[in-house]
Amino acid sequence: MSQITKISGQAVPVIGNDIDTDRIIPARFLRCVTFDGLGTQAFADDRAQATGQHPFDLPQYQGANILVVNGNFGCGSSREHAPQSLARWGIKAIVGESFAEIFFGNCIAIGLPCVTVSPEMVQQIQSKLQSNPDTTMVVNLANKTVTCGDLVVDAIASATTEGLADEGARQMFLQGTWDNCGQLIHNLSAIKATAAKIPYVTW
Repeated sequence: MSQITKISGQAVPVIGNDIDTDRIIPARFLRCVTFDGLGTQAFADDRAQATGQHPFDLPQYQGANILVVNGNFGCGSSREHAPQSLARWGIKAIVGESFAEIFFGNCIAIGLPCVTVSPEMVQQIQSKLQSNPDTTMVVNLANKTVTCGDLVVDAIASATTEGLADEGARQMFLQGTWDNCGQLIHNLSAIKATAAKIPYVTW
């Protein structure tokens, strides 16, 4: 099991409220058998319309591992391909105003923390990243802060559009219990022992 306590690096701002999962990864890419290759298709249509000016195409943001977004990010359909595409592009944490609940849950499942700061702070961070793309950013789940250069902001583990903070999600990352498959493997002996006591289960 893998604990996630702090993510640091370069950040990329994607500005706009209600960016839905169809924009994050268009539906035509959902026909894949695995998630391999989805990273190159993240925001595919938005990037095509922006003709090279979308943040995911700008040279100053290549290699960024933190995404900074606005309100209700990840709304729309429940497709798990959306966080998968972001993770495979290189994103390891998302900072925003609020997240759609199912999108947030899908992020937890792959070890992609979503943390929430106030709308005013998000805008300040995005402006700083636009003017100084090389600014180092740190998402610290342990002390619940987001740092962007000299700007230090209080954060919470998450917030859905209904305003529900999820302290449980933060603890799952800190303790390494976010990985359901990892937990099964870690507790294999206990699972076998329980299965052996059930007469209709053949291991």
